Amino acid sequence: MLLHLAAAASDAPPATDAAARAQRRAIQASLGVAVLMLGGKMTAFALTGSTAILSDAVESVIHLFATGVAAVSLWYAAQPPDAGHPYGHGKAAYFSSGLEGALIFLAAILIFVEAGRALVVGPELQRLGAGLLITAVLALVNLVLGLGLIRVGRRTKALVLVANGQHVLTDMWTSLGVLIGVGLVWATDIVWLDPVVAMLAAANILWTAGRLIHTAYTGLMERVDPEDTARALDVLQGAVTDGRIHGFHHLRFRRVNDLVWLEVHLLFPDDARLDMAHDRATSVEEELFAIFPEDRVQITSHLEPASHEHPEELSHAEVADALAAERARRS
Repeated sequence: MLLHLAAAASDAPPATDAAARAQRRAIQASLGVAVLMLGGKMTAFALTGSTAILSDAVESVIHLFATGVAAVSLWYAAQPPDAGHPYGHGKAAYFSSGLEGALIFLAAILIFVEAGRALVVGPELQRLGAGLLITAVLALVNLVLGLGLIRVGRRTKALVLVANGQHVLTDMWTSLGVLIGVGLVWATDIVWLDPVVAMLAAANILWTAGRLIHTAYTGLMERVDPEDTARALDVLQGAVTDGRIHGFHHLRFRRVNDLVWLEVHLLFPDDARLDMAHDRATSVEEELFAIFPEDRVQITSHLEPASHEHPEELSHAEVADALAAERARRS
């Protein structure tokens, strides 16, 4: 038996210098804009007394705190592996995403409570024109920022930035809803529309919170992507078909952001030379690297003779393979 470890040719530190710089610039821009949003929306609320605009401001308070958490998480997730964390610190991104989702959820509940109060008591509105203008400008700024954060986050595989960008876009959609609702109040003098719009904005915020929490849960529980599974199994089965390996089993892999660790047991004829088995294992690993072109991949292959049996006295054909079984179940 032989363990063969390989890393992709593009293997690099947890983030390249260019990617790290792009991530830092993006999160710094997000922090600066978050402060601007909070000040601008509180000014708009002070001018108008609108519950809908207050709901937008409350969301911005939460967003400012969440962006600070995201900045810390982005820094920590980029730290290299150490003795206490041999797989790195990338899972911090999932905690950040989950916390951001929880904070957005809290913002939605606060908005529902305030809007309900305003619906019962009745809002007192004033100077809506000025408030609408401020809200419109801030919504446009958030649109540009949110799309930029998501683009940089996906390009550099930074879940923290993607989650933060989605939060910013949630803020933008909330502002857009507020603009429409408060604009209708301004045009029609139907003041009860103001808290109703606030409730609709809160419902949208709840939906985004659920998405972020689900993403965090999926990442922390290391749920595998069925498409990644199918591609890996296709490569290995192809190697069996063309005779490079006798068989395989115990395929396992895990992903944290752009880092993929893959483990597999490769079987070779009993009389195979070690150098031949090594060369063939390397060729299989190169094909496995190719199915993750935008990720950093480390593969550990366990080379075994085909006649080798497991201590539990099960044949290779009987050893359970969860990934293959899951693929068969889905097909």
